[in-house]
Amino acid sequence: MTSLAIVTYSEQHFAAVRALWEEAFPNPKPWNVPELVIRAKLAAQPDLFIVALDGEQIIGSAMAGYDGHRGWLYTVAVLEAFQRRGVGSALVREAERRLMALGCNKINLQVQSSNGAVAHFYKSLGYDLEERISMGKNVR
Repeated sequence: MTSLAIVTYSEQHFAAVRALWEEAFPNPKPWNVPELVIRAKLAAQPDLFIVALDGEQIIGSAMAGYDGHRGWLYTVAVLEAFQRRGVGSALVREAERRLMALGCNKINLQVQSSNGAVAHFYKSLGYDLEERISMGKNVR
């Protein structure tokens, strides 16, 4: 890496973020395709959508959200060629900083149970497994 910069997402980043997500999150559910997710994020708290740049190349991204009670981390992704170089940690720390600036005191995230390596990554950043049952409902 020449120099790592974390910046707020802008429309010019779309194609590179879509390619990043295709690598990181193959075969997304219909409601998780980049065109829908990014449009929705830009309509609500766009400052909580960040990208990591190595020079001009997008090598990572993260989205966060805050509802006034708790914060959430979503879609943290780093290109495989740049993993284990501190990019993911830098993205998470910047998302945390932005959430705390909004008054957030607790940040949640979800990891698929089949993805133990990612769970270990978040544990190394201070996140702990909580005894919860995660439930969801598709409404469309």
